[in-house]
Amino acid sequence: MSKEITSRAQNYSEWYNDLVLKGGLADYSAVRGCMVIKPYGFALWENMRDQLDRMFKDTGHVNAYFPLFIPKSFLSKEAAHVEGFAKECAVVTHYRLKNDPDGGGVIVDPDAKLEEELIVRPTSETIIWNTYKDWIQSYRDLPLLINQWANVVRWEMRTRLFLRTAEFLWQEGHTAHATREEAIAETNQMLDVYAQFAEEYMAVPVIKGRKTESERFAGAEDTYCIEALMQDGKALQAGTSHFLGQNFAKAFDVKFLTKENKLEYVWATSWGVSTRLIGALVMAHSDDQGLILPPKIAPQQVVIVPIYKGDEQKAIIGEKVKGIMTELKALGISVKYDDSDNTRPGWKFAEYELKGVPVRIAIGARDLENNVVEIARRDTKEKSSVSMDSLAGHIKNLLDDIQSSMFNKAKQYRDSHITRVDNWEEFEKGLDEKGGFFAAHWDGTADTEEAIKEKTKATIRCIPLDNEQEDGKCILTGKPSTQRVLFARAY
Repeated sequence: MSKEITSRAQNYSEWYNDLVLKGGLADYSAVRGCMVIKPYGFALWENMRDQLDRMFKDTGHVNAYFPLFIPKSFLSKEAAHVEGFAKECAVVTHYRLKNDPDGGGVIVDPDAKLEEELIVRPTSETIIWNTYKDWIQSYRDLPLLINQWANVVRWEMRTRLFLRTAEFLWQEGHTAHATREEAIAETNQMLDVYAQFAEEYMAVPVIKGRKTESERFAGAEDTYCIEALMQDGKALQAGTSHFLGQNFAKAFDVKFLTKENKLEYVWATSWGVSTRLIGALVMAHSDDQGLILPPKIAPQQVVIVPIYKGDEQKAIIGEKVKGIMTELKALGISVKYDDSDNTRPGWKFAEYELKGVPVRIAIGARDLENNVVEIARRDTKEKSSVSMDSLAGHIKNLLDDIQSSMFNKAKQYRDSHITRVDNWEEFEKGLDEKGGFFAAHWDGTADTEEAIKEKTKATIRCIPLDNEQEDGKCILTGKPSTQRVLFARAY
């Protein structure tokens, strides 16, 4: 099966598509720009979603749900917001179909035109802040810490499975606070939650940073992000957290009565991650044989494949496997026993390698006699023989080792691809020959930022939060600069 996968060296883009499609994560749909998330891919998303949901609730947030449709007038209330999303909006203009009198199937009923068009949500700030106006009256109603799991639509012209589709799944947090300081603390807290999730569960190292003014979320005062590096040297924005100031509160007249009996506008944040994280997971870890999934979020952590001749051996092995599975499940390990007769063990080995299952156990009649099993780990392909008496504990430790090894490998790659450059020649050469992040001086102007993007297709991914002050000169204009920013070509 691995022979069907395009190698990374040959065509990285095709390699990625092959893994998503042949690894059973997603498929193309009949709707242009949209995808079908297949059961295996959705199980992966569920594991990611459920862990994030626990982390959100641990920080005091609760879930709610708001309408898919947003009145067009709502988007007009925050000028920067509508300008940022206007070109991506899908618009509902009618509410009824009817049979074509000429026999051409169904047509839009011209008499069923909406009085006001509805926008299929590209993000929910406007509909949520219109609602918050009724929910927030005094300081006692604050903070309001709400998240929703939903789908959104952004009409993308050029799409890629998981990375950029017209419809995708995500979560969006929307919070309201009494003070600027509380809202900024919330923005930073959720950025830390995203970074912790990416590193501890996805095994993907990230850089926390602040976006430049031209890269901010439409309607935000500040946007913070986590940036990850893929194996082809391109960056991928893996999550964002926005300090919205009082922009949306003023747009929708959301005020609260303070303890001093004064009316003030509330302070706001929003933050989100999406199914794009699955794309990051694929590109950060996988190889030419298939997916490599971190154990903490893999749909199946362990698969057991029996090797037998005849029904008698199959039954004996099956009885032994029942006990093994009970022990593993007692430790919270997800395990599958594949004793199907329609494919041979070698085919199953290749199948589960393609799907990125972290640990494979092979057990045959001779193994039973010797009280051992063969274990193969997906990340390094190392095999070992382990006694059945210590199997469950060994597997638990092995899964922990795979998780940490995957993170360390990705971090080593990321760290070796952060390059300091001090002039334009180094910058261009590095982009073309090495890839990765480039720490370089920038004069702080939007014009220079855009000029660099036009010349190289590289963008400022972020201004790292742990940046140190350092006098230097902009790599393009030579004008003074006080800190380095991170450039990269990106998805």
